[in-house]
Amino acid sequence: MKQVQVFDPALCCSSGVCGTDVDQTLVDFSADVDWARQQGLPIERFNLAQQPMAFAESAAVKALLERSGESALPVTLVDGEVAFAGRYPARTDLARWLGDAAQAAPEPAAQTNCCSGGACC
Repeated sequence: MKQVQVFDPALCCSSGVCGTDVDQTLVDFSADVDWARQQGLPIERFNLAQQPMAFAESAAVKALLERSGESALPVTLVDGEVAFAGRYPARTDLARWLGDAAQAAPEPAAQTNCCSGGACC
C-alpha cells in the first residue's frame, strides 16, 4: 500500500476546517482523508503554520517551494514522490492509492423496506 503525505498551506488548525469562513475544498478533503484512513490508507498531513520543519526536511517539498513558492501548496507526496501540487487529491485518487484494499472494502448496504432475512414487515 502507498504512503501518502499532504503538505498543507498555513491553516488555522490541523485540518483547516475551523473558524467562521471555512473553505469547502478543505471540508471535502478532510472527509476524503477520514474515509481513506478508515479503509487503511496511511495518510499524514503537515500544516506549514504548525509543522514548518516537516516542509524543510522533505527534499521534494523544499525544492518545489524554492521553485514555486507557497502557491505550490498543498503538495501531496506518494511514496516520497510529488503526486499533486497546488490542489488536493480527489477521493478517486485516494482510492487508487489504496489499490486492492479499496476493491475489498464492502459497499454500504442498500436501504430496503424489508426486515432482516428478506421477510417484509
